[in-house]
Amino acid sequence: MNRIKYCFASIFFLFAAVMTAQDVEQGEREPGHANQSKFRQMYQEFATPNTYRSASGTPGPDYYQQQANYKINVELDDRNAKIYGSETITYINNSPDDLEFLWLQLDQNVRAKDSKSPLRNGGGVPLAEQPEGFIAKYMKQPFDGGFNIEYVKDDSGKPLPYTINQTMMRVDLPEVLKSKEQISFSIKWWYNIPDHTIDRARSGYEYFPEDGNRSYVIAQFFPRMAVYSDVEGWQNHQFWGSGEFALPFGDYEVNITVPADHILDATGELQNRKEVFTKEMMNRYEKAKKSYDKPVIIVSQEEAEAAEKGFSEKKKTWKFKAENVRDYAFATSRKFIWDMQAVKMGKRDVMAVSLYPKEGNPLWEEYSTMAVVQTLKTYSKHTFDYPYPKAISVHAKNQGMEYPMICWNYGRPNEDGSYSDRTKYGMLSVIIHEVGHNFFPMIVNSDERQWGWMDEGLDTFMQYLTEQAFGEEHPEVIAPNKAYPSRRGDPSKIVPYMSGDQSTMAPIMSNPENVYQLGANAYGKPATALNILRETVMGRELFDHAFKTYAQRWKFKHPTPEDFFRTMEDASAVDLDWYWRGWFYSTDYVDIGVKGIKKYYVSDKPGKKMQEYLEARNLTVADLRPLVYLAEEESEDSDSNLKGKSPSQNSETLKEFMMDHMTAEERAAVKEPKYFYEITYEKPGGIPMPLIVEYTYADGSKEDITYPPEIWRKNDAEVQLVISTQSELLGIVVDPKAETADIDTTNNSWPRKEEQNDFDRFKQNIKG
Repeated sequence: MNRIKYCFASIFFLFAAVMTAQDVEQGEREPGHANQSKFRQMYQEFATPNTYRSASGTPGPDYYQQQANYKINVELDDRNAKIYGSETITYINNSPDDLEFLWLQLDQNVRAKDSKSPLRNGGGVPLAEQPEGFIAKYMKQPFDGGFNIEYVKDDSGKPLPYTINQTMMRVDLPEVLKSKEQISFSIKWWYNIPDHTIDRARSGYEYFPEDGNRSYVIAQFFPRMAVYSDVEGWQNHQFWGSGEFALPFGDYEVNITVPADHILDATGELQNRKEVFTKEMMNRYEKAKKSYDKPVIIVSQEEAEAAEKGFSEKKKTWKFKAENVRDYAFATSRKFIWDMQAVKMGKRDVMAVSLYPKEGNPLWEEYSTMAVVQTLKTYSKHTFDYPYPKAISVHAKNQGMEYPMICWNYGRPNEDGSYSDRTKYGMLSVIIHEVGHNFFPMIVNSDERQWGWMDEGLDTFMQYLTEQAFGEEHPEVIAPNKAYPSRRGDPSKIVPYMSGDQSTMAPIMSNPENVYQLGANAYGKPATALNILRETVMGRELFDHAFKTYAQRWKFKHPTPEDFFRTMEDASAVDLDWYWRGWFYSTDYVDIGVKGIKKYYVSDKPGKKMQEYLEARNLTVADLRPLVYLAEEESEDSDSNLKGKSPSQNSETLKEFMMDHMTAEERAAVKEPKYFYEITYEKPGGIPMPLIVEYTYADGSKEDITYPPEIWRKNDAEVQLVISTQSELLGIVVDPKAETADIDTTNNSWPRKEEQNDFDRFKQNIKG
């Protein structure tokens, strides 16, 4: 639109700024106050930079992290659903501190018979319960799924004293483990494997009564070292069930013994493939290593169905090695179908893998590995090339959980093989999400126990980008001419949560155990915040560079929230303190609208308000330099003869200035506005955001303007803007594309749109 930005406009805008400024009178003053601006620096919220973590968000020169290497032998008792294991841990103390004891995580103890976890939540009688949940709560004896520790010994075989406190075990050392030294010790243990379909266990089995088999997804199955860092010291916060895991990196050698007719895959590279594969499986595997366009079946459905009928008494040991991983998990069953496909990652090939029983087909054979491939490609584009040799998607009922190189995912068709779009998209989305966790937090290794959003929120944001890319690359899977129906990430999807009851909300920067709606708080809201930051606040180019910088700075390291926040600013030159404060440190919401509008015209004569202003200061018009005045059309002293005319027609002062100070060419280039508007925008919501406005004019044209969020820096409640136009202003819409998660759009338009009540909408829907 033709907005005037020439020299004569600066005259009356400068004067208008002077006239609208508040005059501070001498005499009584209000007391001062603390700086509550959303735009104030984050020094109070952020940890002080130091030699371990710099102010730029990079690891400092003294950054360190511990290492824990494992040698594990584990055996599955399929008949009795038990696991027996022993492990030797070599713990390397890279910290500058001497350690008197070590802390290990015993996460299976959350399911011990005497666990306090089921007692931590209150609540009354629910309106309804799923049958399995009702039986588990009220009809079954408590399941005893905790670790049974048989011994803890040093490398010479002498017992080491230990103390178990719920889900944590302290091992007391006979001598201090000095800085830069290491220690090796061994643990022997066993536990009862839970049914993961009951009470949503993260690890366990599913029983199939039709054929008497179980499929196992096994994790948290061994005592694991806790993190010791410059931020927390020992991260020994108890595992209550919601806060996930904080673990050091290390190298693993794992031998897993299972029935000989089981199919198994796990974290790491298989070392004895020829011993556990048939000749036909080996041939198919070699073919899969060169298949970049579609998966190759390694174990077919027909072969899996045949295996279901026999229960081998023989055993087979699968041997794996994994380097620089923070955890370990495996899946095993005689029911598994197995397919693989190669994916190019730079100069390397990575295997995309799926394991699933026949109950998952035809859905899983059709789409699982396809989703794994898309995830590896999209996440790598925005972070770093996936560094591990494979990524495995395992079918598990009602389950979604992630570990290095392997994850469990739900999505089961009906018994007749049919499935709804909801089931299909649910399966695709959970596979993308859980495989994506390989990047956050399996490689960019944040503390899930403390900051759930740092893995779930970042991963859900990346999931959204991957889902949209999947829809673009596989239009045959999505409805024609439709985008992928992402459940989270789009700003509109978080509005119901952010407009909800403030008494049941917590800031994103909360421990995951202490929030009411974990899905919205740790997944949806941070994902939406990052999406808005990328699309609306920073722009894709700046955001993508900064986000990739964070991922590459902190891959295979332990970042904190401040490291993320600081890196995003450091790599973009965008001040985002206001954004972190609003979206991450508060439960504020976005609500921006049009409060009012006034119309003005240019005049040579001062209006009543101007005269009152001069009289209050004992001044007359003669005391001032020649000025251009803006008069409100609806004021009592307005002159209808001056409305709708160009400024130089109404103001001799302006006309003379242009003649005296502008060349003929400059005057010819000027397009004089006929209309002037003062628009007041209000911000009932607490979060500042860019003010995105669409103006519509009488000549049919439209103008889109995005005012930066800093427009709210001096007035958090409302702001006035003046626009000058050649055509009459007919309409204003704030946030026309719903980019900001504005919770109340009734104030987003001028003239204000009439909102239908529920009954009117009902009548409209049934009309005719």
